Amino acid sequence: MTGFRSVSAGAALTLTVGLLGPPAAAAAAPSAISWAPCPTYSAEALHAMVPPDKLTRFAELLARLECGTVAVPLDYRAPHGRLITVALTRLKAQDQAHRLGSLALNPGGPGGSGYLMPVQLLTMGEATGIDKRYDLIGFDPRGVGYSTAVDCPPPARDPGPEPAGPLTKEAARRTYDAQVQDNAACGRSDPAFLSRLTTADVARDLDRIRSGLRERKLNFLGISWGTWLGAVYRSEFPDRVGRMFLDSVAIPRFTLPAFENGRAAAAERNALRMAAWIAERDDVYGFGRTAGRVRAAIIALRTDYDAHPRRFTDVPEPLDGDLVAVSASQDAPVWPLAAKVMAELRDATGPAAPPTVKEVVGDPGAPAEPPADLPEQSNRTMNRAAFCNEDPARLDFEADWAGYRQRLADNPMTGLNHSFSAGCAGWPLPVQPVRLRPGTSSLVLSGHKFETPSPYEWTGQTQAIVGGRVYTVRDDVHGSVLQVPGCAADLVTYFDTGRIDGGCAGVPVPTGTDEPAVRSLSRTGTGSWS
Repeated sequence: MTGFRSVSAGAALTLTVGLLGPPAAAAAAPSAISWAPCPTYSAEALHAMVPPDKLTRFAELLARLECGTVAVPLDYRAPHGRLITVALTRLKAQDQAHRLGSLALNPGGPGGSGYLMPVQLLTMGEATGIDKRYDLIGFDPRGVGYSTAVDCPPPARDPGPEPAGPLTKEAARRTYDAQVQDNAACGRSDPAFLSRLTTADVARDLDRIRSGLRERKLNFLGISWGTWLGAVYRSEFPDRVGRMFLDSVAIPRFTLPAFENGRAAAAERNALRMAAWIAERDDVYGFGRTAGRVRAAIIALRTDYDAHPRRFTDVPEPLDGDLVAVSASQDAPVWPLAAKVMAELRDATGPAAPPTVKEVVGDPGAPAEPPADLPEQSNRTMNRAAFCNEDPARLDFEADWAGYRQRLADNPMTGLNHSFSAGCAGWPLPVQPVRLRPGTSSLVLSGHKFETPSPYEWTGQTQAIVGGRVYTVRDDVHGSVLQVPGCAADLVTYFDTGRIDGGCAGVPVPTGTDEPAVRSLSRTGTGSWS
């Protein structure tokens, strides 16, 4: 994730990081923020960032926003060496007389831009009043957006499209070899900078922001990968944290295989919930009247499309079992659309694709060129570096292929949704593991009972290491707390008072078969935490 997701969209990482140096050495002298005029945006950029009905509010908040930069060491082991800049924003509290402090925000990633998050949160979220007593602080992590960043060179070669049907070992090896070559070229393109794109370094930058704001303690709200950043910050600077709320908690002991396997298992579990929902509506979808029968029907449909990919005259590529697996992997708000897609795939006779299938997978045409002044939403180089600098796995092909095949066997409905990837194999820079530590500052770990990108069990695993209180959201939608009024109200109350109950209902499961406004199916797979 970078930025806010719609609650109807589908949509993290952990690590063992040994400190590069003691936190006291990293914090040296107080930081200074250089405040400057904020960027201005064209009408085209504004329309790309926000729905039309939100534009007036968005513009009002932009007018209140303050923008600046703070200089930080590229390498905190050499604090007097090369400096880079981290860009930040501040939206001051409305009630300065009763101000509670600064609240830093991170939307996820790694590589997501949080620069405009104060404005986005108040425009498109439900956390009404969060800015009454807090200054809201946005920032672009190093490697992203308005902060110092680099982009790796484009891939040297393309392994080519995979043929329809099950992935063969030969095709997987071509993909693996191409990605290993790409990882190696990326890591060697600017090793001094790329090796310092770590969560621990971003956490140290965040403490420089705290220092520049002249805050004794910093409050923090993180989503998805932002929960990992928050946990690392609290581990490294335990006495500098006020209140912290982490929504959709990341895996606390990271390897990329454990990350992928956890998400794959969670997707299969949630697909069983979808199967039960479809069974209750057998008169509409016709897959069976029990969850077991629906599950068997979905597996049979995926198997049939893998064995006999379908070609339709009005969609660009043949369709195989991958589309069935993606459909079965959707969050609850998208179940009516996904169930209809699977029913149309089952009943399709051709030569044209069924209408909903065509709508979901049809050729969208060339993407529109984004406005030149549209701020970067996410940085893929930062995403790759933050993952790979902290991933100790870096599997060879045979181990990677075996793991992929096992995921398919363990998750017959949804396993194909998680594509084969070389992961961090070939990344030439040394592993920099992080180890979380317990703390005593106020912490809420918000876990979603049924979600896929951050499986609920990671919340309890994190609590066992760092402490804090678990807040359970009874939905399957990644990072939804800010989008649901009751849940967002609990979050605001927590930051105002330090008190919170045990959870909220989250995004409701559809009661009928009305399809959502979103007309696409989202994939959760390797390459992004959120």
